[in-house]
Amino acid sequence: MGLFDKLKSTFKKTEVDSEKIEVAANETTSSTEENENAAASESLKQTTELISPSDSTSADKAISEISEIETENEAASDENLNQPLEVQEKYQAGLSKTRKSFGERLNELFANFRSVDEDFFEEVEEALIGADVGFEVSIKISEALRQEVKLKNAKNKAQIQNIIIEKMVDLYEADGIDENNQLNLQEGLTVMLFVGVNGVGKTTSIGKLAHRYRQAGKKVILAAADTFRAGAIDQLVAWGRRADVEVVRGREGGDPASVVFDAIERAKTEGADILLIDTAGRLQNKLNLMKELEKINRVIRREIPDAPHETLLVLDATTGQNALEQAKQFKEVTGLSGLILSKLDGTAKGGIILAIRSTLHLPVKLVGLGEEIDDLENFSSESFIFGLFKDLLEQE
Repeated sequence: MGLFDKLKSTFKKTEVDSEKIEVAANETTSSTEENENAAASESLKQTTELISPSDSTSADKAISEISEIETENEAASDENLNQPLEVQEKYQAGLSKTRKSFGERLNELFANFRSVDEDFFEEVEEALIGADVGFEVSIKISEALRQEVKLKNAKNKAQIQNIIIEKMVDLYEADGIDENNQLNLQEGLTVMLFVGVNGVGKTTSIGKLAHRYRQAGKKVILAAADTFRAGAIDQLVAWGRRADVEVVRGREGGDPASVVFDAIERAKTEGADILLIDTAGRLQNKLNLMKELEKINRVIRREIPDAPHETLLVLDATTGQNALEQAKQFKEVTGLSGLILSKLDGTAKGGIILAIRSTLHLPVKLVGLGEEIDDLENFSSESFIFGLFKDLLEQE
């Protein structure tokens, strides 16, 4: 079953279950009223009996039906998403701004809806571009929408809105075929290199990931190889204390590659499981950055031939299309294995994930869904799609 089919199935089940719950609740109310009337009548005859066993059984049965429906709904949700309920809730809460923004754009699109003509398709493109799904993705969705509307002879608002969502989900799913969103952990030492411009949440993401692995019982070491940005070393040291992991550092303005070498030696000596390396993000001077990253990679490969096992670009989700541009430029500067999208909970521009997947074919591996130390989550396509569109499907 595809992502859209799962989304639609859950949507229909929610609609049906809501009706069942309402009916069962009405039965409970009715049964309760009958109980009260019976009790009042019986109290005139015999004060020791307040309610008949049959009435009590009827009320209990209705309440039981509500409980069963809610349990079934929760089980279906878990089956669809394969994520702990807490994580599903984080995704839904984290994508609430994006979901609301996209919903508002759909409402604006259909506010003056009269017919499906060329002007309407142009408005669809503009609405999607405004939702930060990207120009190329917007064109693809618009073209797919043209064909599907003609094929299904869709004419009303609900049908067309659902087709727009279906095409977005289908395109997103197609672009992610064979995509690996899992971090490449090794049997021995796993080395991860982090890149990204200043202010995107790179050091914070490293600290949160260090905390996760520390909590899992791993021996973690951090390398403060961003030696040029003022305060970068101290910031990583502060995160090291917070996550209770060791930080290898050098002097401010020193050679980043030498810090990486020292960190690898320390990791080997101490039998560490995870080495997380922070680097500078001076994208305004791409040549210097490229040379610096090349030197760091040479040092890593000389000591551990198959490393780094991950080179992760951290992007700030709140910057929308600017994040996509940063990803393009970093892809030119260094080989990337995946992305971390920080601050997803603080933006209405979560649609940028669709643009990144379609344009760059880079997997998002981690997302920031809050400010707490344990709010860095593994990326899940299903949780993302459900969090983005779960309230937007319409009953046709």
